Amino acid sequence: SSGINAEYGQVTEAFKIISSDPKVKAILVNIFGGIMRCDVIAQGILDAATNLQLDIPLIVRLQGSNVKEAKALMALSNVKILPIDSLDEAASMAVKLSDIVGKAQELNVKLDFSLGI
Repeated sequence: SSGINAEYGQVTEAFKIISSDPKVKAILVNIFGGIMRCDVIAQGILDAATNLQLDIPLIVRLQGSNVKEAKALMALSNVKILPIDSLDEAASMAVKLSDIVGKAQELNVKLDFSLGI
């Protein structure tokens, strides 16, 4: 349990560092979990995104043990996460969303991302 709490804290710290850079317009998380359980990682991502009130797109690609449980956790949360199975598709989506966020910021337009699922 203390190891899991450390994971959650590490994810939050990483997101804090990444999101503090105004040039970051989207976050892509690519987890290929062998030993680490994807549901534990997903919970860390959800906690971090909630605690930091992330307002940029969050694209997550998880592959490994307990991936179904991880996807269920993300789907049932209030956090706007775009889960994508393919790394190529996830990277492409991160670039596209980054461009959209950048253009909106240039025009001083506030975006509210909601997923049509």
